[in-house]
Amino acid sequence: MLYIDSIQNGLVIDHIKAGTSMRIYHLLRLDRLDCGIAIIKNVRSEKYGRKDIIKIEGEIDLNLDILGYLDPNITIVIIKDGKVSEKKSLTLPKTLTNVIRCSNPRCITSAEEGIDHIFVLSEKGRYRCIYCDEEFHPSRS
Repeated sequence: MLYIDSIQNGLVIDHIKAGTSMRIYHLLRLDRLDCGIAIIKNVRSEKYGRKDIIKIEGEIDLNLDILGYLDPNITIVIIKDGKVSEKKSLTLPKTLTNVIRCSNPRCITSAEEGIDHIFVLSEKGRYRCIYCDEEFHPSRS
């Protein structure tokens, strides 16, 4: 049996879709942290069949918008003094800033440097650029 030591203070990113933990690791830039990080891939889950887990030792700020956008089923578990102190469930964020990029070549974000890429979740559950109203398509990025 695989055994990963528990953490005393930190957080656990749980219920990650199986096989996607490395993408989250890179998008959150966890490689830049100077703390213990455990990535557990393809573990059994009663609810999802298979899942990934990321354990991070120490206190850090996470961009929950990125996590909610990537997988709204993710759960954040905050550990303090070896015990669960809080659990956060994620949802699709209403606004995304600099998480995805507008693909419209005529959008101001393509023409001007330093402008934030801001998208708003529409009633249809799709993200649209606030500047040009272009709908974001993940397959084009």
